[in-house]
Amino acid sequence: MRGAERKTKPVSRPALPPLMNGDRLSQPEFHRRYASYPPDVKIELVGGVVYVSSPQRRKHGQHQPMLSGVVWLYTNATPGIELLDNTTTILGPESEPQPDLQLRILAAFGGQSKETRADYVKGPPELVMEVSHSTISFDMHDKRDDYDRAGVCEYVVVCVQEQELHWFNFQTGRPILPDRDGIYRSRIFPGLWIDGRALFALNSRRLIEVVQQGIASPEHAAFVKRLQAGRRKQSR
Repeated sequence: MRGAERKTKPVSRPALPPLMNGDRLSQPEFHRRYASYPPDVKIELVGGVVYVSSPQRRKHGQHQPMLSGVVWLYTNATPGIELLDNTTTILGPESEPQPDLQLRILAAFGGQSKETRADYVKGPPELVMEVSHSTISFDMHDKRDDYDRAGVCEYVVVCVQEQELHWFNFQTGRPILPDRDGIYRSRIFPGLWIDGRALFALNSRRLIEVVQQGIASPEHAAFVKRLQAGRRKQSR
C-alpha cells in the first residue's frame, strides 16, 4: 500500500572473535577485542601474543596488597608520581600488558609515559612489579623481555612459591641486590626501600618501618626536588 511505512530489520553485527591463549595480534586489534570483555577479566598482549590469565590464588592475593601498601606509602610522600594497580598499559604495536603494579613519574613532571584521552597509560612506566605464583616462567622471561624492549627502567618479580624477589635494572643491565639487612633500594625511585624477607613473612610493621626510613633519607628529598624542577621545565 502506498504511503505505508516499511519495517526494516536491524542489521546485526558479527560478534568479535574471542581472545584465546596464543593468538598473535597487533595491539590495535587486541585492544578492539579486549574492550568488549567485562572489566574483571584480565587478558594481556605481550610480544604480540595473547595471554589469558588464570584465576588468582590466595598467596598472590596475600602478597600483592602488602607490596601495594609499601609503594602507596612511598607514592603518598613523593609528589609527581603515580601508583597504578592492574592498569592497561600500551607499550607498543605488539604490547598491551596489565601489570599487577606500576609506579610512574607523571608526564607533567617529566615522566616517560603519558595518559591517553581514553584514560589508559601509553609508553613505559619507570617501574613495573609483578607478583608471580603460577606464572613465574612467563613473568621472568616473556614479560621481562617485553618490558625491557619497551623502555621500562626497573622490573620487580615477587616469586611467592620460591620466596624470591628479583629486581631488574634495565638501565644498567644488572640486578639490584639486597644489602646485608635484606633491603632492596630502587635506583630510579630513590628512597623506595623494600625489605624482601619482611614481604615474604607478611610482616607489615617491618615493611612500613623500612619504607619510612627510605622516605626520610636525603636521596629521597633530593629526588622530590628534581621532580619539582622537572615540572617547572614542562610548564615553560
